[in-house]
Amino acid sequence: MQSFYPETFERDMACTEAEWLLWLPRAVGAHPYQVTGSQAQVSLGAGRLQLAWRVEPPRVIALMRLPRLALRFAFSGVSEEQRHVFMKRFDLYTQRGGG
Repeated sequence: MQSFYPETFERDMACTEAEWLLWLPRAVGAHPYQVTGSQAQVSLGAGRLQLAWRVEPPRVIALMRLPRLALRFAFSGVSEEQRHVFMKRFDLYTQRGGG
């Protein structure tokens, strides 16, 4: 988790589009959202979050291949505090761990 989330930023996610679409409902929680093609709009009170993604070539590390999804976040009318609260939950539900 970060301490600050700007209004617009991009991330490289290690997941397939199908995995992303399964994670999305839990990641946004009770906030209404709508998916259209490779985009989603999330209502955050009076503001909104526009998500856009594209499938990228897999990341190859030795014999390992990781799927990649480029994800763009664009908040509009959402305060810094609201972004932080939303992203704290979002990050929790989209983290992948190993061990």
